[in-house]
Amino acid sequence: MVASECAPVAQSGGLGEVVFGLSRELEWRGNHVEIILPKYDTMRYDQIYGLSVAWHDLWVPWYSGAIRTTVWFGYVHGRRCYFIDPHSPDNFFNRGHFYGAADDATRFAFLSKAALEFLYQSGRRPDVIHCHDWQTGLVPVLLYEMYQNVGMHTQRVCYTVHNFSHQGVAGENALWATGLSRPGHFLHPSRLQDDFNPGAINLMKGGIVYSNFVTTVSPQHAWEAVFTEQGRGLGHTLHVHQGKFGGVLNGVDYDVWNPEVDPLIPFRYSADDVEGKYAVKAALRDRLWLRHEYKPIVAYVGRLDRQKGVHLIRHAAHYALSHGAQFVLLGSASDPSVSDEFWWLKSHLNNHPDIHIEVGYNHELAHLVYAGSDIVIVPSIFEPCGLTQLIAMRYGTVPVVRHVGGLADTVFDRDYAHVPTWQRNGYVFHHLDHTALESAMARAIGLWYSYPAEFRELMLNGMRRDFSWADPGMDYVRIYDHIRHK
Repeated sequence: MVASECAPVAQSGGLGEVVFGLSRELEWRGNHVEIILPKYDTMRYDQIYGLSVAWHDLWVPWYSGAIRTTVWFGYVHGRRCYFIDPHSPDNFFNRGHFYGAADDATRFAFLSKAALEFLYQSGRRPDVIHCHDWQTGLVPVLLYEMYQNVGMHTQRVCYTVHNFSHQGVAGENALWATGLSRPGHFLHPSRLQDDFNPGAINLMKGGIVYSNFVTTVSPQHAWEAVFTEQGRGLGHTLHVHQGKFGGVLNGVDYDVWNPEVDPLIPFRYSADDVEGKYAVKAALRDRLWLRHEYKPIVAYVGRLDRQKGVHLIRHAAHYALSHGAQFVLLGSASDPSVSDEFWWLKSHLNNHPDIHIEVGYNHELAHLVYAGSDIVIVPSIFEPCGLTQLIAMRYGTVPVVRHVGGLADTVFDRDYAHVPTWQRNGYVFHHLDHTALESAMARAIGLWYSYPAEFRELMLNGMRRDFSWADPGMDYVRIYDHIRHK
């Protein structure tokens, strides 16, 4: 694995969860997995066991010279991880944050170059190099344009796109820096040239073009990326390479998100004995100072940004309060205007006994909210996979989702889905307006009040589904076997 994140040592979102969870599943299936990451100054060093120097002086070619790099090794909850630590005045990974610098494209171009140089110099010849998102898009380009000519000719690349919204569009400096010194060759529509800016390279496009197989994180999103605007301009490239492109649904780490073993909730429960959930609901009310009344709790857990449908999240809060439900929100916003919007909502409703708004992310509280709530909303504008609905279902919390991406692949409407009754596990709406959301919320809240036994059965349908890494892990093993023998 070559990636910019791995939970819990370096994580800003779902990417880190996937890299860790998939790596562990692959190891359980008998594969030898190593993960190459940047050595950020902001990593959770307390989550690394046995951190030590694996390679003192790796000289990574860079422009017309080379950067002396130390490669560290350590175990992250059992995963074998190597950390790239360049000794450069550019301080590529000592910025106090993972992303957001003006030279991000150059920083992660160095990660790609250093990862391959480390594999080459150390004699490592993995069957498959699995890369993730735009940050590692240059890995297959470098492999097939340079490193296969010096001995790495049997390695194959699987490339996973987690989010098409960020593609690593940059100037040609990254090409010169890494030794890909033929910009005329690479700035071509069939290779790395960005489709909207002919003078720029697109690192994600490079990953798609040069990899042996490309995945995104749900089958529905794979279709959306090719045939709708969800591909963010890469639809044509994906269409050209559709023979090596598909969707593999992400899994959930059930060692972390599981009410049967969760140490962060006060009572354990399972699909066979769900009574503990109601005790957790009372604990959630105590923690958040919500009144104890016979009402369902509707929750939102996740990032607060435009992708997630913030206008619908805000509306859901008001709708819940006016239709006999309580509402809990736990989310962080990187956009100051969105953050201000929810801080204002919090101050406006601060004394209401049926609502709690927590602007920011608290991992411990997230477990309590998932376990103690009855209904969770996921009204995303787009959602490549979505972990919120998968985690919620494990905790017996019924999802209300928009029919998009991975949400459409995992949540089946109780009333209208064309699947057997036992597979129906939530409520689904299609449009991005208040009326659509209200229709789904009304059905969920109405069932909770009027038919509690049927609501419990809906909960249990979700809890019984297996959204672990078992099936996705097998899918990836098949992909690896396929590209190894090409």
